[in-house]
Amino acid sequence: MSHPYVLLSAAVSLDGYLDDTGPDRLLLSSPADFDRVDEVRASVDAILVGAGTIRADNPRLLVNSPERRAARVAAGKPEYPLKVTVSGSGDLDPDAKFWHTGGDKVVYTTDKGAERARAAGLAADVVSLGADLDWPGLLADLWARGVRRLMVEGGGKIHTQLLQQGLADELQLVLAPLFVGDATAPRLFGPGAYQGGRLRLVESRQIEDVVLMRYEPTAPGAPAADRHWLRLACDLAALCPPSRTAFSVGAVVVAADGTELARGHSREGGDPVVHAEEAALAKIDAGDPRLASATVYSSLEPCAQRASRPAPCARLILDAGVRRVVTAWREPDTFVEGADGSGLLAAAGVSVVVLPEFEEQAKRPNLPLLG
Repeated sequence: MSHPYVLLSAAVSLDGYLDDTGPDRLLLSSPADFDRVDEVRASVDAILVGAGTIRADNPRLLVNSPERRAARVAAGKPEYPLKVTVSGSGDLDPDAKFWHTGGDKVVYTTDKGAERARAAGLAADVVSLGADLDWPGLLADLWARGVRRLMVEGGGKIHTQLLQQGLADELQLVLAPLFVGDATAPRLFGPGAYQGGRLRLVESRQIEDVVLMRYEPTAPGAPAADRHWLRLACDLAALCPPSRTAFSVGAVVVAADGTELARGHSREGGDPVVHAEEAALAKIDAGDPRLASATVYSSLEPCAQRASRPAPCARLILDAGVRRVVTAWREPDTFVEGADGSGLLAAAGVSVVVLPEFEEQAKRPNLPLLG
């Protein structure tokens, strides 16, 4: 299923708390950071908070800057992003500010929760996800509504679930210079099994007296990490020298812990016939033990036949011992009729994953060949 890009946004104290237990919300961000959050809100298609956040903070979740709202309208977008909440019980206050400000709203809930939410007369589209809350189903429904970037602003339970299910593409964490120290106060992350490997720090920036840190997951197998690496492979395809007789393809080989082992692209280094997977694998020692649990990300499925070299890329992947491949696009009949690299790999026991939401990006540098 296709999913939006999921961006988790949170501010925490030095000891990891989202709030204290006082009657008023604890302001952790600085004024400049609140403006940064407003800028991020203006850049997304939807903003999501859990029902607990609506009860505790009664947020409006608006884009406050008139200039940013005007820019959205000028770009053909609604003035405000879609507002989304999640409630298993459907127990939501119809008088909360959430329902009476901004643009359209959606409530995702369960079958039982939907009955309760509809009976409350909420000013929102109420969507049941079945007997239980289903995050992949929720994200797929948002994609179908045209949501390509989703900002999740809490609370901690929501952030925890998305991270543990490997569905978060980015974490924007603001660290505030204070302590809460109350064991009963809400924390950002709860216990449980999280995705493996280290997250990659992509930005660290001081904003007045707080620090913004942006992280991306990298360990293959988590949906968000797979999207991260396949997006990079598609970006590499755009670097290929043009050709009238071969596709432009990018590839990345990633170890199980999220370490990038190598990358490559078609016709790299002046070799007019080298393929992306071939170029990447050639940079790794054949005896590297990490290959057995690595993933190859390729913007186009690895070739099963080729005239330019003795071994097609699917065979090179098998010979390297790699057991998992993620790709965006099945090879068309442009040069090889009935090409089926994925079938060759699958028949040998390799797990092949296709992420069709990247097909358009993978095809873009090949449009002259596709007519």
